[in-house]
Amino acid sequence: MFKGFYTATAGMLSQQRRTDMLTNNIANANTPGFKEDQGVIRAFPEMLLQRIEEQQKGKTVTRSQENIGRLNTGVYLQETVPNFVQGDLQQTDYQTDLALLQTNLPDQNGGLFFVVQSSEDNLSYTRNGNFSVDPAGFLTTNNGEYVLNINNEPINVGSEEFKVDNQGNVMVNGEVTGQLNIAYADSMETIIKTGNGLYQTENGELLPSTIENGDASYEIKQGFVERSNVNMSQTMTELLTAYRTFEANQKVMQAYDRSMEKAANEIGKVR
Repeated sequence: MFKGFYTATAGMLSQQRRTDMLTNNIANANTPGFKEDQGVIRAFPEMLLQRIEEQQKGKTVTRSQENIGRLNTGVYLQETVPNFVQGDLQQTDYQTDLALLQTNLPDQNGGLFFVVQSSEDNLSYTRNGNFSVDPAGFLTTNNGEYVLNINNEPINVGSEEFKVDNQGNVMVNGEVTGQLNIAYADSMETIIKTGNGLYQTENGELLPSTIENGDASYEIKQGFVERSNVNMSQTMTELLTAYRTFEANQKVMQAYDRSMEKAANEIGKVR
């Protein structure tokens, strides 16, 4: 078997998965609070090829080894990691739109999230503040998850005529009815995407509230949303690079295919 056959195949697979990741980023470029994924491509371990020969002299068998060379077995897309850099704020003037602006964090590798509750009573986290009010008057995400207060209870605002100050205090008819629960993660490496703009921790543990961490500060901007942090020009450049790399590996595969066809049909052919 040709050495580079599987190497080229691995390259095609990794670039195909990278293309899928980049196209998903582009598709969500206008999704509020979306955090782009970044791919981590690693090489498989190299293999040392050896030829083993046995020689028999009488009743004695001797074995010798000869190094042929190293074989690179290709690359693979090890994982996709969300980039949690803060997105730009966009003014919408809708009362139900809330943007979470991080002003100070104890650890620069940390981050802040809105706390929401799904219909299965599971707590999740989101940066998408494009909220709405359901028929019962509760503040929810566009997917129906309840936005929670500092007691992890749904917030009833009655209608869209409510106010939120810069610390997340919710006021209805001039009275404070609750405060948005903002969770703090000291390391974003433990945060994973679960779909629909939601996140959870790898081990399933709940994130502490910023109420318990006075060093973390933020501002809530009502009438604004945090835009996606996808850099369209850079993502398009990376997508073209991935496509060209895939195409180059494809041509290598075609060359090997022609070589194997000749080996099967012409080499050793009896004329």
